[in-house]
Amino acid sequence: MTSMAAARSARPKRIFTLGSFHIRVEPRALTVALVLLVLTVVVLVISLTTGDYPISPIDVVRTLLGDGTAIQHFIVETLRLPRAILAMVVGAALGIGGAIFQSVSRNPLGSPDIIGFDAGAATGAVVVLLVLHGSQAATSLGALIGGVGTALAVYLLAMKRGVQGYRLILVGIGIAAMLTSVNSYLLTRAKVTEAQQAAVWLTGSLNGRGWEQVRPVCVALVVLVPLACMLGRSLRMLELGDDTAGMLGVPAEGIRLASIVVGVGLAATATAAAGPIGFVALAAPQITRRLTRAPGPNVLVSAICGALLLSASDLVAQRVLPSTQLPVGIVTGVIGGIYLAWLLSREWRKRLG
Repeated sequence: MTSMAAARSARPKRIFTLGSFHIRVEPRALTVALVLLVLTVVVLVISLTTGDYPISPIDVVRTLLGDGTAIQHFIVETLRLPRAILAMVVGAALGIGGAIFQSVSRNPLGSPDIIGFDAGAATGAVVVLLVLHGSQAATSLGALIGGVGTALAVYLLAMKRGVQGYRLILVGIGIAAMLTSVNSYLLTRAKVTEAQQAAVWLTGSLNGRGWEQVRPVCVALVVLVPLACMLGRSLRMLELGDDTAGMLGVPAEGIRLASIVVGVGLAATATAAAGPIGFVALAAPQITRRLTRAPGPNVLVSAICGALLLSASDLVAQRVLPSTQLPVGIVTGVIGGIYLAWLLSREWRKRLG
């Protein structure tokens, strides 16, 4: 065992027992999760109280409990609450999906938007919008099918005596480049109004979203988050390498395939609801690892971190320009670009040092 692994195993942990189940909790990770959760709630409250029609926090609580005025009910429950909840659940899904793929690939670039699954979902949605002229529900279904189909293609093309992380990323980047070209071609052949509609969707936006987009993502989280938590320990072992994981009794390829299915399900569902929102799946797990200093996917903390990142980004997108609401994908792109530049410069300084 390396000194780093020994240090990790020597950290204080608390074991909670529920029947035959034992849950190991690291105090630092629990503290980080609680702090991030409080910040997420603060952002949620701000998003519900601010806007063209300001509402006090007390009135928001009264409205949610059924005591507000008709206009307050309309603004809070119809306009603001669905968007705020959608930002949280989509961010959580992207955070978990990114954490899973980074564990599977053992690479910080192992993210759905880098590997190409978002590009596949975008292609499915663009085909429905521009070729089939489908509805919003059909567009979401097309995005889901495109994301799952792309994931299957990347997995099969990367398969060579098992799926190695670097092959998964390289194949995914190549597939993403091809699909991006297909999307660009379809946009150039479409009518102007249809191309504008598709371009807005491709940016990633929460504008105009309602409860009908919230429900599918919530269902996906209810079904897939427990599976992700069950896979967490095996993924932690998988990060040590296939041979080491095998000696510890972890079936590497089976865990890898199951993890990819869960990660794709979360990422594709999130993309179907809000479009391809970049960098949340890339940044949330990395921020989580640096805050918790814990190995593995850190599923629940990554979910909270993703929810906070997207909620805060959407709040900025709504308020930065008083005259218009930006697509949240623009804000996450700016923040993600700055983060990626910092990450690359940090790694460069490490190599030079």
